[in-house]
Amino acid sequence: MKKILVTGGAGYIGSHTYVELCNAGYEAVIVDNFSNSDRKVLKSLEKITGKSVNVYDADCSNVSSLRDVFEKEGDIFGIIHFAAFKAVGESVRDPFKYYNNNINSTLNILEMMRLYDIEKLVFSSSCTVYGQPDDLPVTEESPTVKAESPYGHTKKINEEMIGQYLRIMKDKRSVILRYFNPIGAHPSALIGELPLGKPENLVPFVTQTAAGLRDKLTIFGKDYNTVDGTCIRDYIHVVDLAKAHVKALALMDQMKEENLEILNLGLGKGFTVYEVVQAFERVTGTPVNFEFGNRRPGDVEMIYSSSEKANKLLDWHCEYGLDEMLEHAWNWQKNVDLR
Repeated sequence: MKKILVTGGAGYIGSHTYVELCNAGYEAVIVDNFSNSDRKVLKSLEKITGKSVNVYDADCSNVSSLRDVFEKEGDIFGIIHFAAFKAVGESVRDPFKYYNNNINSTLNILEMMRLYDIEKLVFSSSCTVYGQPDDLPVTEESPTVKAESPYGHTKKINEEMIGQYLRIMKDKRSVILRYFNPIGAHPSALIGELPLGKPENLVPFVTQTAAGLRDKLTIFGKDYNTVDGTCIRDYIHVVDLAKAHVKALALMDQMKEENLEILNLGLGKGFTVYEVVQAFERVTGTPVNFEFGNRRPGDVEMIYSSSEKANKLLDWHCEYGLDEMLEHAWNWQKNVDLR
């Protein structure tokens, strides 16, 4: 059984990917410092998979603690690297926190690949590397531009580091996956997005407001050049996203001439923030108390993807639409006690 190390594996996307790795017959090992995740998720993972979870409480930005994991685990087939701070707004308020953690953790992962002769890396990147694109939909050939936020800048730097590393280490392989707004939850409602403290992302704020845990949702900006004045984003169900990571591991077995692929992952359709709120109310029958506020620093006006390259190379397509994403997110919210 091939062993995959999942950094940030107790987090939102990492936990769902852990499930899909187990479903695909891999042995998954989690590394997480639980700075933005809850240990309760481990019990949920055991319920879903029927297996005990092999987990290390370690910080990927600490090279000595990371080295201990690799020493203990031995033969690791590949790494899926999620561990990073991810909130755009927070990164604007505290950029040094993001540069220190997000860049150093990737540097350490690359060093572990060199020291322990690990061939495969799937890296968790973001559509933020495209900034505000001139042309839509965004393809992998679209230019990456100056980041709108420190978070986006760390993703761009990490992508460049991986590319430079692979130009030297010809025997290594990597797939960089650029996400477009993961939302939703596992259909079992046992795992989902559970931010610690006040949510920075739209959908958990919507569900917490609908559940009465937040007084109101603020939609940032109503004067963008869109159909209703609110930002446009592309969304993807977290389970669809997780399955793409498993497919990316298989893709690296087929990569011969090139040792790096970059793939967009999204539904391929844009929705305004207001449309998402309206869809949630329609799907769940639950009202959301919201107001319009000023624009938020770091936000782009509109972005949505073309995932045709991922569809072809990974033999992968999104199975869930926006309604199912919101339904699953709400089922998860009703199943979790945040009080």
